[in-house]
Amino acid sequence: MVTDFTNRMSDYELAHLGEGALAYLRQIDSDDLMSRFPGVVELASGLKLWALFAADGRPILVADERDRAIAGAFENELVPVAIH
Repeated sequence: MVTDFTNRMSDYELAHLGEGALAYLRQIDSDDLMSRFPGVVELASGLKLWALFAADGRPILVADERDRAIAGAFENELVPVAIH
């Protein structure tokens, strides 16, 4: 038996999926970070950082180590999910 789950979630529901519960973790370099978020403090070029984003894409925090970013998710009562 195959169940069709398409069209059961509205665009609004899909856009807010995981909001307040999930945080997306991804590695990002400092140049990309500064270009995407102009308000970020000036960083040295070429740094490899870990960024934590809310389900809606808002940045939550940036860390120099993956474990620190994951800890930040837990401190904010969010479940971290890795993005590749």
